[in-house]
Amino acid sequence: MYAQQHDIGVSQVAAAIAEPARTKILCSLMDGHARTSTELAAIAEVSASTASAHLAKLKELELVRLHVQGRHRYYSLADKRVAQALEALMVIGHNPAPTFKPHTPDRLQFARTCYDHMAGTLAVLLHDRLLAAGWLVETDERAYRLSESGGALFEGLGIEVADLSTMRRRFACPCLDWSMRRPHLGGSLGAALLQVALKRKWVTQDLDSRALALTVVGRKEIEGRFGVELSDEGKINRSQPSAAPTGDLRSN
Repeated sequence: MYAQQHDIGVSQVAAAIAEPARTKILCSLMDGHARTSTELAAIAEVSASTASAHLAKLKELELVRLHVQGRHRYYSLADKRVAQALEALMVIGHNPAPTFKPHTPDRLQFARTCYDHMAGTLAVLLHDRLLAAGWLVETDERAYRLSESGGALFEGLGIEVADLSTMRRRFACPCLDWSMRRPHLGGSLGAALLQVALKRKWVTQDLDSRALALTVVGRKEIEGRFGVELSDEGKINRSQPSAAPTGDLRSN
């Protein structure tokens, strides 16, 4: 009986991947970015309703995951095993993976605020580095905890980690970045990290927008403390700020 059920599962997954529109949808998510059903419909060259039906089937088979971010709904591959399976099939079929081209203005794409924490390319790089270094540890798909070394890292920045853990909001969680379509760090820990970056003048904030500018000091500190490699893209604020910006952070 088990073997029969196992065979049915394999055949269902194989049939789902084999359908041309679903193949395009899955392969477009290979780069790790999440996309809306509208974007995936355009990629698969099908109507919005047909794309929704395909996505429902892929979600049912646990090949894709749905992310709800405010009023937006994004889809990504369910996990790395799906990506690995697709990679193997693409090698056999000699098909290149599609690339993702974000359409967010460069200045906002590099660094900005998202509610009360940092977003954009810089924030995604920091998030990925915190996980790769073992400072952040996934507890489930919606939450993180700090390792012992991670706790020491944030305590060294003057962040009272124990106090953040007692707050009613989530301590640390992935927040889907709408320009990168990959997670950055949210929760009370993400908010505390942004406040440190502003206080220490690693970044400065425009008073009339959500854009953040990385300072020379900030680049040095982020590369040195976190080991994040930043390329020269003309997005560094070369002037030293006289004071940290004040005022409420604007919502995403």
